[in-house]
Amino acid sequence: MGGEAAQSVQRGGCDGEAGLVFAATMKSFTDQELEALLDDTESDRIERKRSFKGDAPKKARQAVCAFANDLPNHNQPGILFIGAEDDGTPAQQPITDELLRDLSDMRTDGNILPFPVMTVQKRLLRGAEMAVVAVEPSDMPPVKYDGRIWIRIGPRRAIANAQEERMLNEKRRYKNLPFDMYPVPSAKLSDLSKTIFENEYLPTAFAPDVLEANNRSYEERLASCKMIVSPSDTTPTALGLLAVGKSPQDFLPGAFIQFLRIDGTELADSVIDAEDIGGALVEMLRRTEEKLKAHNRTAIDITSAPTHQITMTYPPAALQQILYNAVLHRSYESTHAPVRIYWFNDRIEIHSPGGPYGNVTTDNFGKPGITDYRNPNLCDVLKTFGFVQAFGRGIATARREMEKNGNPLPTFETSSSAVVCILRGKR
Repeated sequence: MGGEAAQSVQRGGCDGEAGLVFAATMKSFTDQELEALLDDTESDRIERKRSFKGDAPKKARQAVCAFANDLPNHNQPGILFIGAEDDGTPAQQPITDELLRDLSDMRTDGNILPFPVMTVQKRLLRGAEMAVVAVEPSDMPPVKYDGRIWIRIGPRRAIANAQEERMLNEKRRYKNLPFDMYPVPSAKLSDLSKTIFENEYLPTAFAPDVLEANNRSYEERLASCKMIVSPSDTTPTALGLLAVGKSPQDFLPGAFIQFLRIDGTELADSVIDAEDIGGALVEMLRRTEEKLKAHNRTAIDITSAPTHQITMTYPPAALQQILYNAVLHRSYESTHAPVRIYWFNDRIEIHSPGGPYGNVTTDNFGKPGITDYRNPNLCDVLKTFGFVQAFGRGIATARREMEKNGNPLPTFETSSSAVVCILRGKR
């Protein structure tokens, strides 16, 4: 970086605690390059904000979403300046650590999906501090903010119309996509549930006014949500089958959850309850949560406090977070292994197929801010269906809930083929 050392921050993701990490994969801008952009008029690559107050956070998220969609196809980062006047002169606003954290939260607060690739930097430009948010064009457009697909048209933001949405869909077809975006050639459009998609998914994925004005065909809506390849190629994607498929396991055999309740502490001990839980993602998670609830013992203490205290062997929120992470971050590619839940008398083991992914390694697994996304579009689906509200807090939430309930903290065992979380009962 040119000039003052830049503080580059990103928030953690679905499977790690929120934290700050250094981003090293994006283009580095010199001070001279950034000052030249400040001199330029606002374009479809540049936006300036005096501060991050009032309606600025909302408009900043719209800008990030639009930069990620990169409708003009610049294939260059979009830049959002905080602390700059409309003419590019410094606004003399303090750039605090709290502001940098608030800006980095735009990446993983669950409002912009799929996650934008972005850095947040504190820079000294024209003798004053500014925050610089650089947003890379997404490999997986369209990107939505608050249920709307935002784009840039010159210096202004707008919601994409049907033609612009189709253009974003076409851009996606030529990118290097993650497995959840792969087409499944043996599947057909009829293998997706139109009822689930239109009655459950769409009303929560898009804002009501967008749906009301929607004149897109069923195929166009599926393509926009990445459930099929495109309106002209209606082959379902792995995401489509997992999210709204009638029977995903016909095409992704390992995409189910195996539950075993073992009366003992070893796998060889007697099994008192066993079930293979399949179906689309929502059905599978809901049925699994019901199974976990049924086996979680409740105790009522009427002596140690003025009012009776209700406790459970395992805090439900911790079980939910580890379950969601196991389903979300598992490998669905080239494996028939399910997510396995082994409930022993003294512990629960949750096995997720596929080892640590990308930036996450065996050495740094579970550390604050260290995360990566094997199935980034499934994050969107879990958020849309209401299983998560924000990302980057799963393990932190599980740890906090276990501690509050009087349980030992969760432990993790990682290998190249699986991640195992061990939750131990109250002592």
